[in-house]
Formats: sequence, C-alpha cells, structure tokens
Amino acid sequence: MKTVAIITAAGFGKRMGQPKQFIELAGKSILERTLSVFDNCKLIDSIILVVNQEDVERAKKFKFEKLEQVVAGGKERQDSVSNGLKVLAKEVEIVVIHDGARPFVTLEIIENSVRETEKAGAVVVGVPVKDTIKEVGELSGSRVAGTLDRQKLWAAQTPQVFKKDIILQAYSDGATRCQVTDDAMLVEKLGVPVKMVMGSYRNIKITTPEDLLIARAFLKEGEQNG
Repeated sequence: MKTVAIITAAGFGKRMGQPKQFIELAGKSILERTLSVFDNCKLIDSIILVVNQEDVERAKKFKFEKLEQVVAGGKERQDSVSNGLKVLAKEVEIVVIHDGARPFVTLEIIENSVRETEKAGAVVVGVPVKDTIKEVGELSGSRVAGTLDRQKLWAAQTPQVFKKDIILQAYSDGATRCQVTDDAMLVEKLGVPVKMVMGSYRNIKITTPEDLLIARAFLKEGEQNG
C-alpha cells in the first residue's frame, strides 16, 4: 500500500515565543529531526511537509530523499492538514499525519501504526494517562465537577493514521463545520471506529520552554548510552 506522511509544522509557537519547529536541538532543528525518522522509515513512501507560507522556500532546501512536496499551511492545524490532503496522489492508500514538533517518534511506532491501519482503517497512537484527571465545571469556576476513570483514559499523540478514503471523507464532512484538536475527532464524528495503539511517553510534543529542557535531556541521555 502506498503510504504518505503529512508532517504539520505551520504553528507560530505562541507558547514558545517563536516558531518551535525551527529551534535547534544539538545542531539540528526539531523539524529536521522529525523528518529524518520518517525519511528512514521503510513503510513511508513519500512525505508532504506543511509549513507557514513564509517558510515554504526555507523548507524546500531540506535534503530528505522522501520529501516530495512542501505546501503552505492554514490558520488552524486542521486547515494545514486539509492543505496537505489536497495534494495527495490518486494512488495513495494510507495517510500518516504527524506533528512536526514530535521529533522523538520512533520507527517502531510509525511502522506499528501503519500496519494496524491496514487492518483497522483508522489508528491513533497514544499512552495511558498517569495522573488522576479532574473535570472542572465551566459554570462553577475552579470547582471540581468530578473525577474521571483513569483506567479508560489515554493521552492521544501522533502519528494518527488512516486509510485515505476515511480521512478524506472526514475532512470533507466536518473540517469546515467544527473545531477539533486532532484528526481522529473528525473520523470519530463519522462513526468510524478508531483504534488506539501504544505510543511512547517520550513521544512528546515540544510546545513550551519546559518541553525543550526535557528534549535536551533525552538527547543527552541518548548520547551517553550511545
């Protein structure tokens, strides 16, 4: 099955104070580290990179064998994913959507999610939550409205992987009518079952200065163990 990865990197880094995808970690940008994993994955045939309009020419200079297209993103993340979906080739069968700010994704996670999608049609990578999760009621200010059952809760990550017809239908039916925080939410609204598969607690999304400290610690540990 021809499999294409759409890497989204069109954020403005509001919480970081700068576009996080181009921040360097040990000599390489976060985005380049992410792209490198997908470029080396045997189940990924090509990569579509979505960046801000002003970063398109900069991103086109990246030297990755499987990076076939660089397209401009939109106002929101779902707009950027939609722009990536619009340039898919007809022969594509599986679409892997991943945050450019998650550079610690592994080949094993990507390959497992693709293989599971071949059987299930829609897959989300995630991890069971460790903390107790409290629901806070909007009308009651900071008052706790309830405690959720931790045994049933997972923190969703990326990649999120879908058969092409499923994700295209999801974006066609719902992307312009509702605000979502990940692609699986649109698929869920179709009534299509989405399978959760194990990711990694290291597969963090770098969005804050604190995340950068964690990322640098991961890299330092890797150097020591290498």
